[in-house]
Amino acid sequence: MDLIGHYRRMAANNRWSNDRVYRAVLALAPDEFDAPRVSFFPSIAATLNHVLAVDHLYLDFLEEGGIGAEAFDGYQAVADPALLFGRQTAADERLIAFCARLTVADLERRVATDRRTDGIVPERIGDLLAHLFLHQIHHRGQVHAMLSGTSVPPPQLDEFLLDYDLKLRRDEVARLGL
Repeated sequence: MDLIGHYRRMAANNRWSNDRVYRAVLALAPDEFDAPRVSFFPSIAATLNHVLAVDHLYLDFLEEGGIGAEAFDGYQAVADPALLFGRQTAADERLIAFCARLTVADLERRVATDRRTDGIVPERIGDLLAHLFLHQIHHRGQVHAMLSGTSVPPPQLDEFLLDYDLKLRRDEVARLGL
């Protein structure tokens, strides 16, 4: 697999992993979604809202949308987990579409990233994607750990890339069109 193929697989994995996490979140008792928890962010709700806010920021950078830091700063937290899931799904689909259009030359191309008082910093698309995937995995892992303290067991999230695991995800991958 080349790097383009890897990024496309990571975008699909992101979609699949978020689907699994959100299906668990939607099964929570009403007060569990925003209940105080020990993590980098103080709740499952706050963590998932942060993931989506950063997705919006990086998608704007990658798509050269021109919104800049306001894509993050203007983000309005979503209290309803079903609505948040829908918005995350839309962002995930944007990322899949972006990666589907990638070329090898795109990976080295620099796009402007608005770093507020630090100014505009040109970054390579390949580096932005690597950072975005790492960010998503990092915070999804925190949500996974927080789910361990709820009435809903956390979902398995590492059964996506290997052929060996295909039997465990085949139906979900088909349902998601991945």
